[in-house]
Amino acid sequence: MKILVINSGSSSLKFQVIDSDSEQVLAKGLCERIGIDGSFTYRTLEGISLKESIAMENHTQAVHTLLDTLVDPQKGILENFQEIDVIGHRLVHGGEKFTGSVVITDEVIQAMTECNDLAPLHNPANLVGVDACRKLMPDTLMVGVFDTAFNQTMEPKAFLYGLPYRYYEKYKVRRYGFHGISHKYVSQRAAEFLGQDPRKVKTIVCHLGNGASISAVKYGKVIDNSMGFTPLEGLVMGTRCGDVDPGALEFLIKKENLDFPQIMAILNQESGVLGISKNFSSDFRELKDAEIKYNEKAALAREIFAYRVAKYVGSYAAAMNGVDNIVFTAGVGENDSDIRQEICEYLEFLGITIDEVKNREQGEAFRISDGISRVNVLVVRTNEELEIARETAAVAREVQKEGTLTS
Repeated sequence: MKILVINSGSSSLKFQVIDSDSEQVLAKGLCERIGIDGSFTYRTLEGISLKESIAMENHTQAVHTLLDTLVDPQKGILENFQEIDVIGHRLVHGGEKFTGSVVITDEVIQAMTECNDLAPLHNPANLVGVDACRKLMPDTLMVGVFDTAFNQTMEPKAFLYGLPYRYYEKYKVRRYGFHGISHKYVSQRAAEFLGQDPRKVKTIVCHLGNGASISAVKYGKVIDNSMGFTPLEGLVMGTRCGDVDPGALEFLIKKENLDFPQIMAILNQESGVLGISKNFSSDFRELKDAEIKYNEKAALAREIFAYRVAKYVGSYAAAMNGVDNIVFTAGVGENDSDIRQEICEYLEFLGITIDEVKNREQGEAFRISDGISRVNVLVVRTNEELEIARETAAVAREVQKEGTLTS
């Protein structure tokens, strides 16, 4: 079946058309600056490529643009819209309501809307994309794939905060964890690469990008994730602060005469390696170049990042009472061999030794630990769109089997 994968943001919309049988990407693209001036990028498996400015006032027009392109006689890959069997939407926050992928119905949309307070920057934007697709393709099956769902196997000892229990009961204030789609794909791909049964191994996935998180996946189920109630908790990231003592925030609010929206903007947009490097950059490649040129704050930012990653990996090895695989993924994890090396040097107590030549390689999946390492250390290129397509296809097949729109 042909699956249209949609990842809708507040002013952007990424898409791919994937053949679920071959798992080939038939076409992919990006609508950017929706509601501003508009930019459309598009590429097909056959090599057709374009980038152009197109005014898109809203997400409905963005979806219209991508659909028109997909059926265009010269640029398209489809004869008509009906060739799209199902649409899979990346949905960020499902709270405790969704532990797996589901057919999108009015009831699902209502339940997601109730989670908007948990992800005010993400869920409304996701739902705008859903609404746009429903308007233009009302008869096409649509599936929601939640970024939080894979993390819903965490137990209360991992997800509860040390707050009065009534706040969990009343408002579901707890750790949810994010990047679940990536963590699921990568943990299973690593096991496949190594010829393992994912239900029999303990894996730590280090999703290291501008947004970064680490998960402990024990026997195929997440037992912990470094992100929390929001994606702000956990590692130091590109512009996000990660773990911070709340008392420090009260101190800064008083000293700097800040209100809460201002302090949240600082924590989300001005902190992380950007803030530590004194606003030099949130791009790890630029920080690496600056470190080579003896920029002390750039070097410090990268050092802090590697240290925090190693701390989480060590704690998750303890939480699982051992680890079989450590996997690096996402922009930094896949491409920054120096960061990987620095992190692994902290983990020699686990019996980890790295092959420096292999660590400099590039590829879809490869091992960087040497022959005597007691833990497998790998790099796996994440593929969230493919995981969304797989989840979507599984739900669609179940719908076809049962002849119903419930999952």
